[in-house]
Amino acid sequence: MAAKELKNISEIRRFFHRNEDPIYFVSATNFNLLGIDEWCKNFKYICYIDCYDGRHPNVFCPSEQPHAEFQSIEDINNYLLQHKEVIDYVRRRGGRPKFVFLMFDEETERLAKELGGDVWFPKAKLRTKMDNKIETVRVGNKAKVPSVPNTLAEVDSYDSLTKTCAKAGLGSDLVLQSAFGDSGHTTFFIKSEADFRKHEHEIVGQGEIKIMKRIDCRGSAIEACCTSQGTIVGPLMTELVGFKELTPYRGGWCGNEIFSTAFPPKARQHARDLTFKFGEQLRKEGYRGYFELDFLIDKKTGDLWLGELNPRITGASSMTNHAAFAHADAPLFLFHLLEFSKTKFKLSVDELNARWADPSMIDSWSQMVIKHTEDSVDIISQAPQTGIYRMLDDGSVVYDRFDYHRRAVESESEAFFLRILKEGDYRYEGADLGILVTRGRSMTSGFKLNERAKRWIHGIKQAFSAKPLPVAEAGPALADPAFKIL
Repeated sequence: MAAKELKNISEIRRFFHRNEDPIYFVSATNFNLLGIDEWCKNFKYICYIDCYDGRHPNVFCPSEQPHAEFQSIEDINNYLLQHKEVIDYVRRRGGRPKFVFLMFDEETERLAKELGGDVWFPKAKLRTKMDNKIETVRVGNKAKVPSVPNTLAEVDSYDSLTKTCAKAGLGSDLVLQSAFGDSGHTTFFIKSEADFRKHEHEIVGQGEIKIMKRIDCRGSAIEACCTSQGTIVGPLMTELVGFKELTPYRGGWCGNEIFSTAFPPKARQHARDLTFKFGEQLRKEGYRGYFELDFLIDKKTGDLWLGELNPRITGASSMTNHAAFAHADAPLFLFHLLEFSKTKFKLSVDELNARWADPSMIDSWSQMVIKHTEDSVDIISQAPQTGIYRMLDDGSVVYDRFDYHRRAVESESEAFFLRILKEGDYRYEGADLGILVTRGRSMTSGFKLNERAKRWIHGIKQAFSAKPLPVAEAGPALADPAFKIL
């Protein structure tokens, strides 16, 4: 890459338009960084799942090879980096490859190095440390970003839990979180001993647990990027959480909305200020690049509490990187790539953050992650293809045309659907069927699913057909309830 110092947004955009270094996003799908290939020359996706049936020009999916059962996204990425077709593809394109991931571990780093490449993220060891929910509380405390009233302790029985909470003044209506986990898989709502017994095997023996006072709150998400010039902060988004139509997991993330009036101006600015402070503390901890914070907003008081940190791109990244401000300036992830390119640049982060805080820079979109919510396992015999769908006047949903751009959605009567599960795949409780992106809101002003969203969900689910498992079927290779690909 060029050594010339970049002095403004225009030069940064031109820099990536002329980029010659091969950059690869390796993951199960390209969902998290959808569209970045159009901002950065020589940016390609290497994916396990072909959501586009071979029609996306920058997605490379190798043929299926025998492999051990996947337990994580890291397993998928490590499989891909060892696949002969991937190795040949990377070497054929030449250059010194740069790799970015949703999830990776030290084995992923080793395999990238074997390919002669660089991982453009902080080291896996540092990311794992920051990803620990216990560590998040401690980093937040240093940054003066408060968490929900909590205590950190090991729990070996319900009796020990009640004593710990009494000492900390947390009461008996609690939310417990283990150090790692997401989308509601390791979040436990405990109000009685009976509740505790249901999850005892997932709480006892797990080391230090985050024990929080339960509050009546609304979830929100905000993404940011630590750079040498300071922390760049995106917009505050609503979160869809625990809707039974979308996810079987209570407390499980299942989508986002982005719109200018999602929260009162004071709350939006406060969240941005706290995110900036947290990002500056992350820089002191040695972290740089993309991250996301969840904030819990107390419905009664309006207080903002730090929920958790995701030191990476996330399921909300597609929303952040496609917002109106991203098209006016540049997607947030481009600043992550810029930081790791080691190219010198000067940027007024304060000016950029002020511009991105302007409500006119935010247009209205929503995304819903549609999971199979029934307690059943079968094999998909028919699946809707990726593309643009239309809702008819009677509320039914029909396929309209193929596209891989969400911007192709022209009105609220259209939606972009990114298919995940295809014909022949297992459909099991918690499996990701696909992601639906629409203009406008998917929730009411009271933060419940609106009727239009329910019709979209029903229409997409109806487009899937399945057949029973053969009698002697062993079961799905991806049926671990803790496993997800987004």
